[in-house]
Amino acid sequence: MAYVISDECIACGACAAECPCEAISEGEGKFDINADACVECGACADVCPVGAPKKG
Repeated sequence: MAYVISDECIACGACAAECPCEAISEGEGKFDINADACVECGACADVCPVGAPKKG
């Protein structure tokens, strides 16, 4: 199950910089994860300062 970014996202971009699959992009006021590209590695969750990426 791919990760999703919750509304807790502060749009800092830390997750996108860490994603090895480039599955994360900036959306409307927060970042979004492309579920088809996500390999569920958890790198985004490890670097997020507010814990926004969660297992979907």
